[in-house]
Amino acid sequence: MTTTHCPYCSLQCGMRLTREGRALTVEPWAEFPTNAGAMCRKGWTSTGLRGHRERLTTPLVRDRGEDGSRGELRPATWDEALDLVAGRLVDLRAEHGPDAVAVFGAGGLTNEKAYALGKLARVALGTSQIDYNGRWCMSSAASAGLRALGLDRGLPFPLADVEQADVLVLAGSNLAETAPPAARHLDRLRERGGRVVVVDPRRTPTADRADLHLAPVPGTDLALALGVLHLVMAAGAVDEAYVAERTTGFDAVRDEVAAWWPERVERVCGIAADEVRALADLLIATQRAGGRVLVLTARGVEQHSQGSDTVLAWINVALALGMPGRTGAGYGCLTGQGNGQGGREHGQKADQLPGYRSIEDPGARAHVAAVWGVDPDLLPGKGRSAYELLDALGRPATPTAPAGPRAMLVLGSNIVVSAPNALHVTERLRSLDLLVVADLVLSETAALADVVLPVTQWAEETGTMTNLEGRVVLRQRAITPPSGVRTDLEVITGLAERLKAPGTEAVTWSSDPEEVFAELGRASAGGVADYAGITYDRIRAEHGVFWPCPAPAADGTAHPGTPRLFAERFGHPDGRARFLVTSYRGAAEQPCEAYPLHLTTGRVLGQYQSGAQTRRIRELADTGPFVELHPLLARRLGTADGEVLTVRTRRGELRAPARVVDGIRPDTVFVPFHWVGANRLTNDALDPASRMPEFKVCAAAVSA
Repeated sequence: MTTTHCPYCSLQCGMRLTREGRALTVEPWAEFPTNAGAMCRKGWTSTGLRGHRERLTTPLVRDRGEDGSRGELRPATWDEALDLVAGRLVDLRAEHGPDAVAVFGAGGLTNEKAYALGKLARVALGTSQIDYNGRWCMSSAASAGLRALGLDRGLPFPLADVEQADVLVLAGSNLAETAPPAARHLDRLRERGGRVVVVDPRRTPTADRADLHLAPVPGTDLALALGVLHLVMAAGAVDEAYVAERTTGFDAVRDEVAAWWPERVERVCGIAADEVRALADLLIATQRAGGRVLVLTARGVEQHSQGSDTVLAWINVALALGMPGRTGAGYGCLTGQGNGQGGREHGQKADQLPGYRSIEDPGARAHVAAVWGVDPDLLPGKGRSAYELLDALGRPATPTAPAGPRAMLVLGSNIVVSAPNALHVTERLRSLDLLVVADLVLSETAALADVVLPVTQWAEETGTMTNLEGRVVLRQRAITPPSGVRTDLEVITGLAERLKAPGTEAVTWSSDPEEVFAELGRASAGGVADYAGITYDRIRAEHGVFWPCPAPAADGTAHPGTPRLFAERFGHPDGRARFLVTSYRGAAEQPCEAYPLHLTTGRVLGQYQSGAQTRRIRELADTGPFVELHPLLARRLGTADGEVLTVRTRRGELRAPARVVDGIRPDTVFVPFHWVGANRLTNDALDPASRMPEFKVCAAAVSA
């Protein structure tokens, strides 16, 4: 029996795997505190890819003709594949410079892989062109958290603290479908007399658990938060002592929200002014009674061109009420991907080095370079963000922009399905001289590649993940991988050893995850996300360790880890949180005569992310995409449940059957993004701070 963790969302539910003959069975691990043995159907069926007929077990190479024509993928040996990749990368780097090569990672990679991938990019390749799909997950909340609180950790407290809130505001979260084991905390909160508020344009299973459900027009969540803060201030409910002692910048925010009276919010958001007042009154009454208010945001309000401002506005509400730093109160973000937190802490993000250090900080560069054994001047600077990187692929230089990368290495990301404006991104991928994809199945992105490298899946390898609480956990290998498959760490090491450049002779590479984690600890030491005091043995003994966890003291005393942040000070040097002004602009693309509706996207219970894994598991319902719409809209279109509709935007179209429900706004349609099609429709407008694309709203037309 092996204790490990689910391969999917950021809960990283603990589980046990038992092997009997060829069968691998999932069993509960009740002692792991985050889920206490509970799992969703995806967790219970997570071994379903073992032995799957579509599992890749040999490298594949696509031969190209002298005229650039592309042949079919054919089997190859590992040496042939790695030699080919390394040789082409060396040639491209020599001819066009190191930024001709790009690296694209994922929020599902272990901490060890994310760290090694960043090291591969900066040291072995010398490129600045690295980012990852986590940019599309939690970056708006991360940007806001860093600016307002001085630190980005999704939940600055253990998940179970949610139960202690007296009022919980879930802004843009469908927790009951995206992380079902966490929804029990909502039920327990209500059992002890607490109230749950859900802000979502759809009446989801999470909204069904709520005491108050507000359904704003997609893209207007910022206006709602501004209106709530307006009412808190108007009622004299600001915790003035807390604001004076623990924050800065309040006066400017007070002036900004003065104009957001409830009737103005109603005109912008489509939420009745009385409902806006009801939410504010609930928060005010709770604060005056000495109760605890907790605001949690998720992708519904974050995946917008004003996503980071929306998060800042909700943080302003929490700060004005004097909540952050109290147990069961304050602000947090519900991370999406399995390692959405750890994945951005250790170097696969364009602007970061291990330990959540800025790549533009000379001290950070010197520290990490010393761990790696290179001159800091050899490390490249900040690169393009995820979508900007994809948009630049294969492009020639212009008077205003350098040439885009001509080759890309992709680990753990199915870009063809998950990127916004996906048809455009697919064309950029096709324009590359070399596309290399490491995956366990022939995903839609791998099918475009010149080289496909078959890698292990979660139960066949060991490595750490950092869940939504900031708890570093250990996935442990339970079974032997199929013959011919290698770990991502082995792929990275194999390439690095073939790519050594001048000045990197002293750099060492390891494919042993525990060795890599120990090096990660040294590289992160002293950083915001300090893992130096965490070891595999500690994780096993303590069911995970919360960062920051610095190295042991001089007398050998181990740091206990940090389950709760902000009780005494925030992450800024002066210890104070920042109120920050946010100005409402609205969605980048508004409905018009040709595209009169709002389109929004999201997840469903039975599938996960791009579906590369879950769509291949027999026990999970693969329904395909659908178009959810209100009966009034269905009547206007002359359609009925089950009939095929065409959804069009300025970027593409999708045909899928209708699902007519009364739990969605009549001016809005919803499409899940687990299948090819949804992200062919979505807008690539970016948040100026986080560079998050506006997945959650664009203008659309629907026809029967």
